[in-house]
Amino acid sequence: MRISMAYIKIVVLLLLVIGLYGFASVRNAKRPMGNIAIKFVGEENLYLTEEAVNKLLIQKLGALENRAKDAVVLDSIEKIVQSSPMVKTAQVYRTVDGKLISKIIQRKPIGRIEGNSRFYLDSEGKRMPLSRYHSARVPIITGKITEKTLEDAYVILEYISQDDFLRKNVIGIHIKDEDAYLLKLRVEEFVVNLGSVENLDEKFKKFMAFYVKAAKDNSLDTYAEVSLKFDNQVVCTKI
Repeated sequence: MRISMAYIKIVVLLLLVIGLYGFASVRNAKRPMGNIAIKFVGEENLYLTEEAVNKLLIQKLGALENRAKDAVVLDSIEKIVQSSPMVKTAQVYRTVDGKLISKIIQRKPIGRIEGNSRFYLDSEGKRMPLSRYHSARVPIITGKITEKTLEDAYVILEYISQDDFLRKNVIGIHIKDEDAYLLKLRVEEFVVNLGSVENLDEKFKKFMAFYVKAAKDNSLDTYAEVSLKFDNQVVCTKI
């Protein structure tokens, strides 16, 4: 009989715990939630702001702070945040204490197009609108803008972004034609004629060898153009 009573007590205790947990979970789910916490990952320069993300969510879903927690679908919020043209990826989740958080990785511009329309090229070669909150310090692309020349410009920009010297010194790309890409440097007056985008590694190696020698000879300011489009040689045009 003692064993039976002890067993019954344990079962009753378990049922009470389960009931209390279920009641607390339901009550917690019905509580109104606060605003979503926005966390930007990686980039210090914000092309998007917390205020802009919250405004986008309000436009699509209404005010979140008045919603019951169980009425908020995380996937829906995630898709809305990712719909921003400034967002690369977004992850939305709840913390243990019930707070709603969105971690956002922004797209990264590597070049800025200045033509009939103005926009960025991002790190994946896709068009990205300019931001009202921040202007990226990236090379400016001008001249003959077509889908083909934009693809070529992306190849050049991607190469430049991987090289410390070029990333700091190349401030512009002027497109004369599909086989004439001219680089403008931050300090030097001459332009660098790459020709086409073929064999970029070889061309930039030739340029660096020329640059080191010309800097040593103090002759950099005597040139108007440095052409790399010919095989195995650097052709310089003097001022």
